[in-house]
Amino acid sequence: MTTAKQSRLVRELLPEADVTVFYMDVRTFGKGAEEFYDETRAKGVRYRRGNVSEIIRRNGRVVLVGEDTLQGRPFEFEADLVVLAVGMECRSDVGELSTLLKLPRSSDGFFLELHPKLRPVDTAVDGVYLAGCCQGPKDIPDTVAQAKAAASSAMIPLIRGTVLAESATAVVDPDVCAGCGMCVEVCPYGAPALDPLWGVSRINDVLCKGCGTCAVTCPSKAIRLQHFTAEQVLAQVDALLCV
Repeated sequence: MTTAKQSRLVRELLPEADVTVFYMDVRTFGKGAEEFYDETRAKGVRYRRGNVSEIIRRNGRVVLVGEDTLQGRPFEFEADLVVLAVGMECRSDVGELSTLLKLPRSSDGFFLELHPKLRPVDTAVDGVYLAGCCQGPKDIPDTVAQAKAAASSAMIPLIRGTVLAESATAVVDPDVCAGCGMCVEVCPYGAPALDPLWGVSRINDVLCKGCGTCAVTCPSKAIRLQHFTAEQVLAQVDALLCV
């Protein structure tokens, strides 16, 4: 849709310009997008299905070399200007913010929502919400809608006045803890910290989300999760087998 918009603007500002869009597949996502695409072609923008493999310079002109995938034969197309339609990438400094706020990221580098359908603007960190292109490429209507959703989600704890803390948090046994610091390194939320006086790990209950990463990593088995102790899990297994 961005390519269609830019091509249409060129035709409106420069009516004498010949605009050709080389494409492999066209997807007009969104309300009114198909009509906009049809209007763009009606204004003189030509769409040609072709696989461009090389761009060369010849006699002061730019020449596109590729294959016409509809006719099944190679082509050369001369142009005064070639504009590449590239995909949107995340900011180069997104890693710094991700480390600072302990926000997980998707495989393409954008911030990851807690659930794509049930909690699309929430993150794994309470009080941090997503809106706009920090989560992925979006157009203006989608960005506005998500921004309103994020603002509404942020208003809920503000109106309540209190925030419920997670009860299933990690607990450290100071008599067993060796102070190796492995839990501090693996925790994605920064909840554990080494006590400089006693040399053992302490868990911040407010930051802890009960993911269990520290309990699994601890070589001394000094960390356990409340409400998910080994005794409780084994009792559930026994009850299941008895049935």
